[in-house]
Amino acid sequence: MGEKQVCVGAIAGSFGVRGEVRLKSFCTDPQAIADYGPLTTEDGKTAFEVKITRPIKGGYAARLTGITTKEEADGWRGTSLFAPRARLPHLSDEEYYHADLIGLEVFDPGGVSLGRVRAVHDHGAGDFLEVTGKGAELLIPFTMAAVPMVDIAAGRIVADPPEASDE
Repeated sequence: MGEKQVCVGAIAGSFGVRGEVRLKSFCTDPQAIADYGPLTTEDGKTAFEVKITRPIKGGYAARLTGITTKEEADGWRGTSLFAPRARLPHLSDEEYYHADLIGLEVFDPGGVSLGRVRAVHDHGAGDFLEVTGKGAELLIPFTMAAVPMVDIAAGRIVADPPEASDE
C-alpha cells in the first residue's frame, strides 16, 4: 500500500440481523463514502464494496461485501475504512485533507523548525495541529492567523503560534 490512504469512515457495528452494518461517514458529503470504494481496512488486507441501503440515526445502514450475518458485522465494529487519496475530490485552495497535513514540517516565521504535524484534532471549536519535536508538543489553532502558509508540495507549514498565557 504505497499510495496515501485517507480514513473516510468506520463500521459502528451491526444493523439488524442480516449482515448490514452501521456505517459512520467522515466525508463532507456523507453519502459519497460509497463512491470511493472499494474501501480497505487500515492494514489494506481487507477490501469492501459499499452499498448504502438507507440513512439511520448517526450514519447509514449499509451492506459491505463479505459480511452476511449480524455476528460478522459485529466482529468488524470499530474498524476504520480507508480510500486512496487519489479517489477523493480535489479541494479548493486553503482546504486540506488531514492526511495531507500529517507529517509536514512546521516552521516559525523566522524559519526555525517547531517539529512535525503528528495529528489534526477537531474538538468542535475548529481544527488544531498537534506538532511534536524538540522534546515539546504544541497544539496550534489551524487558522489563517496562526498558520499563514501551508505548502503541501514542499512539505512545510509556517506557523505563528499564539503566546502561552501564564495565568
